[in-house]
Amino acid sequence: MLDFRLKVFHTVAQTLNFNRAAEQLNISQPAVTKHIKELEQLYHTTFFDRSRKQIVLTKPGEILLQHAHLIFEQYQKLEFDLNLLQNKTDGILHIGASTTIAQYVIPAYLAYFHERFPEIKIELTNGNSLVIENLLEEKRIDLGLVEGAVHHMDLKYVPFLKDEIVLVTRSKNNTFKKRTIESSELSRLPLLTREAGSGTTEIIEDHLPAIGLTNRDLNIHMQLGSTESIKNYLACSDTFAFLSIYSVKQELADDRLTIVEVDGLNIGRTFSFVYRQGQPSPLSKLFMKFTSIKRL
Repeated sequence: MLDFRLKVFHTVAQTLNFNRAAEQLNISQPAVTKHIKELEQLYHTTFFDRSRKQIVLTKPGEILLQHAHLIFEQYQKLEFDLNLLQNKTDGILHIGASTTIAQYVIPAYLAYFHERFPEIKIELTNGNSLVIENLLEEKRIDLGLVEGAVHHMDLKYVPFLKDEIVLVTRSKNNTFKKRTIESSELSRLPLLTREAGSGTTEIIEDHLPAIGLTNRDLNIHMQLGSTESIKNYLACSDTFAFLSIYSVKQELADDRLTIVEVDGLNIGRTFSFVYRQGQPSPLSKLFMKFTSIKRL
């Protein structure tokens, strides 16, 4: 009983909306309220401040949410390990990943996965998001990892990680010392971009209208075929580029690159697993479950 009350609390805490939590849990809104009140009575405290327009977590609520995350994570690991006893854990898993994910995100997960399941062989294919989706449709890979928007209605997209696209330039850019610029200034900066079909390029184009610009307004200095080539070019010139925060973590830490904030422009996106409609293959399902537990 306590487990379900905790699940109700966790859902409300994630949505901060009793009605939405009721929909997700497939119970009535009064039932949600009842479970929360019983949990609050059990611990002699309140977990939500309901006096505002939107409910917010109280300090005890924040503490309970931290523990709820840990409890449900342990349940996930328990379910994962028990299911392994009944499922096949050998064979070849063909994965395709878009360039940013393949270079900067997925290698660590692959290393830990191989350590846990050495009998499973993985073949990783690298390409932009559109290429990966096409490989899935052609059944040349089992599972994809892509960035950017949904392109194919006959593919299933499952969120994996949150990412942020940031504008960067080299720290030794002597012609430019600002760390925040107006949107109008962006059109004058010499920009390096990725190729058409890149998830990064696509999402930048989608967000420009929010600051009154289009891709045609940008001063495209050069188009390069990979993030690594862009970073190497940045190191030798006073140009700028929009790149995934995952791809520049080391350069930011080493003070080789610096972030330039654009007023009013916040580019967030989700890296997603993608597979053909229906159930993913057993090995694909195993890998997705593993990554959901093994957060790095």
